[in-house]
Amino acid sequence: MAAATEQDLYDNADAKIRYEAYSRLQAAAVAHGESLPIPEIVAIGGQSDGKSSLLEAFLGFRFNIREVEMGTRRPLICQMVHDPTAQQPRCRIQDEDSEDYGPPIMPETAVAEEIKQRTEQHLKQIGGTVSAKPIVMRAEYAYSPNLTIVDTPGFILKARKGEADTTPDDILSMVKAQAQPPHRLILFLQQSSVEWCSSLWMHVIQEVDPHFQRTVVVASKFDNRLKEFAERWEVDRYLSATGYLHPNAKPFFVALPKDRSLTASSEWRHAIQQVDSAVLSHLRNEVAGGFDEEQFGNRIGFSNLKMWLEEELARRYRDAAPATLALLQERCEGAAAELVAAESRLQAAEDVTSLRRAAMQQVFAIANQVTALLNGATDPDPSQHGMTTEEERASSSKPQWPAVHGPVRPQNASLRLYGGAAFERCLDEFQEAAHVVQFPNVAKDKVANVLLASKGRGASGGPAHTAQDLARNIARELLGPLLETACSRLASLLRHAFDIAADSQQLLQDPSHDTLRPYVAFHAALRSAYHSFIAHLEDNCKSLMRHHLQAATSEFAVSSLAGLEDLHIDDRADVGATSTSGEDYENADREPLRPRESAAVDREPLRESQMTVPETPSPDMLAAGKGGRRRDFLAGRNADNPSPTKLRGKPQRNATAANIFNDQVKNSYSVICGTAEKMFNKIRQGVTCHAAPSSLKSAFLQPLSTKLASQISIDLLACTDDEFMAMFTAAGAVAVLEARRDSLARRVEGLVRCKNEFQELARCL
Repeated sequence: MAAATEQDLYDNADAKIRYEAYSRLQAAAVAHGESLPIPEIVAIGGQSDGKSSLLEAFLGFRFNIREVEMGTRRPLICQMVHDPTAQQPRCRIQDEDSEDYGPPIMPETAVAEEIKQRTEQHLKQIGGTVSAKPIVMRAEYAYSPNLTIVDTPGFILKARKGEADTTPDDILSMVKAQAQPPHRLILFLQQSSVEWCSSLWMHVIQEVDPHFQRTVVVASKFDNRLKEFAERWEVDRYLSATGYLHPNAKPFFVALPKDRSLTASSEWRHAIQQVDSAVLSHLRNEVAGGFDEEQFGNRIGFSNLKMWLEEELARRYRDAAPATLALLQERCEGAAAELVAAESRLQAAEDVTSLRRAAMQQVFAIANQVTALLNGATDPDPSQHGMTTEEERASSSKPQWPAVHGPVRPQNASLRLYGGAAFERCLDEFQEAAHVVQFPNVAKDKVANVLLASKGRGASGGPAHTAQDLARNIARELLGPLLETACSRLASLLRHAFDIAADSQQLLQDPSHDTLRPYVAFHAALRSAYHSFIAHLEDNCKSLMRHHLQAATSEFAVSSLAGLEDLHIDDRADVGATSTSGEDYENADREPLRPRESAAVDREPLRESQMTVPETPSPDMLAAGKGGRRRDFLAGRNADNPSPTKLRGKPQRNATAANIFNDQVKNSYSVICGTAEKMFNKIRQGVTCHAAPSSLKSAFLQPLSTKLASQISIDLLACTDDEFMAMFTAAGAVAVLEARRDSLARRVEGLVRCKNEFQELARCL
């Protein structure tokens, strides 16, 4: 029966065609990075669990693979081909990034060194200690089965000297990924000397294949366990693994020669057969009662494992062939379409009309993406592209709000926002900052100077005008820098929106973007044009905010607010409120200066006949004026009393009036400052809560949605062909497109060849 099965596996023409087709498909998939559900066997286990010896047993010859396993950190796909004409092994290794194989490696013992060198070069190139990219070796030999095994690096508990501490975890993660695909059959090796319940790596199988539906458990080095069996029940209990393995798990028990001096292929194969016979002989003759050979006999020995795997892989090949053919047809069509697109991009790289069209499409795509972000989009990942309030401040050219010394924390400050959401939060932060700003303490000198100015204008209501002027000036000083900072912060957010849109375009499979991808100068020009557009909006917005602030603090606007009842000041109660300097507040005994009453507007000017001309004083009068009366008059005027005569007549009454006036001056200062503060609050409320938010949205968002694409298109495309093509002279850009085209051509060729072979295979099923 075994002979008949072997005859079917090795000499059946259909089986040969099937195996060759899958082997070439596997090589093409590795070369071109294709992910195909090809039936494969993945061998996993600890570094000392016998994977290297088992692989050499399948090959039928030795090439010191144990040395490779101790040093490699890449999977090894070993494609074994049964070729009756190959009396000496012919081993060839597939070239990196190609489906072609190199020349045969002679002698076969040199294969190990070649694999080791390729592994070291690849790891040095990627700068890592482990790589999931496999090495593909094709071994043609008369004594090899038609079998493909993916040999993975062995699990280790501790990194070797000179390796990163994360190497054990990296190997574990990589092997799990290799065993995860459902089309792969898992060959799990564990030393028979380790109890089932004490397995170090059984949890890996339980994670990737919890029901053991595609896992073959192999207890290696079975000869080390034989001496522990004395009676039949002990053997049968161990072979059944009842209570330790899943019911679907049917383990095999294998022992291989330990003599490493066996280098000749014939000696190695003969020794394998002798070990199989010795194990069966021991179980039959050295154990009391033997063992249940009917139940466990076909799972003991390497020959039984080899036969079972060949049959299982052939069955899986046969079952998967129709689906594989359909998938190849689909992949061929997709690869052919990609090749046509690559040819078109290569032709367009030198056609100015095509480049202008692609540039226009790219501009509109970026503009639409920015608009979508401002309107609200969920496509970009907030954790990658969003920013918190603190991150927004750090990325802005003006991270601090002027005249704000306390913390400003708007709502949703800790959320990572972008686009329109970040814009609204920044407006909220601006309003919070504006309300943190307090009306400052005003120096008495400043109040007096403003009050004196009202006297110069001849205006009535001096205290009221003073409060209005103070409120207007302070509002301009404090709110102006806040508005400019708000414009800068919002412009920074809009610049960030371009970065998000550009990253999103990178992920899209857009033909126009693929055409422009190599041209760094174009992308730099596009970014520069967008930033110039935002800078122009920022300048316009700052100008608009200055205009709004000037209008809100104009004399007419403030006068309308002053008409409210809560801002009215009774001028009659503010005697002395028109003091002109700080000295008047510090020296309350001096006579306050009062502004003259303004003349009636409708009064006609006097005619010449109605004017009285004073007489010119005589010299005697001037001489008399130099006497004591003149000095007394001047002394009386310097004495804080409007009438020297009255002062001499009523000293107590004048002292009382001076005290009353001093109190009135102090009360006037407090009333003016309080009124100015109320006026400032109303100006701030009107600007920050009403005028500024709507104007900022209108000045920034409306031009972005209506003018962005057209303005950037003009900046980039409104030029001569020579000036335009200067952006598309990237070094090697055409060479990159040609390399991409050639790679796709090789991929299409390989897939078409595999498809044709599977069409031939379908007629044999």
